[in-house]
Amino acid sequence: MIAILKYNAGNSTSVKHAVERLGFSCSITNDHDTLKNASKVIFPGVGAANSAMSFLKGTGLDQVIVALKQPVLGICLGQQLLCTYSDEGDTDCLGVFNTQVKKFPPNDRVPHMGWNTVTIKDSHPLFENVSALEDVYFVHSYYCELSKYTIASCEYITMFSAAMQKDNFYATQFHPEKSASVGEKILNNFLQL
Repeated sequence: MIAILKYNAGNSTSVKHAVERLGFSCSITNDHDTLKNASKVIFPGVGAANSAMSFLKGTGLDQVIVALKQPVLGICLGQQLLCTYSDEGDTDCLGVFNTQVKKFPPNDRVPHMGWNTVTIKDSHPLFENVSALEDVYFVHSYYCELSKYTIASCEYITMFSAAMQKDNFYATQFHPEKSASVGEKILNNFLQL
């Protein structure tokens, strides 16, 4: 069973539909035991870092997430919350990735919304059968800095981590569930890990 983390950030339903279109059964849940026993966990999110972290800490989900041993995929806010700190609301996050989340400089092009090209750093299982330069769908005003965990980058005002990986934790700033056929490939690659 694939578990999609339910917390006070949106987008869980569209992720569920994308997973089901690929032929996998899944549930949206915040039950600790269900998350611990799932074959994969997806940590999606559209929302604000400070309120999301407050909810995770208040429910003990913060401790559950960092202790997961199966493959975990953070999407958008989910990726940002896996970092150590976010400028958004001066928020201490989960600390899986030892990197920070910064706000894009003030600009009439913020938020970064729409299709943009990602550059895949090296061959990686998450990007199997995906060409080195692909366009995927972004919606965000904050970004994860480039780091040793970066497996794909994107340029929008500055270079940032479009995808990251450490141990069993994978993450994308873009929305694979909204990124047409290329996003479907990436999501399927994660589900096949």
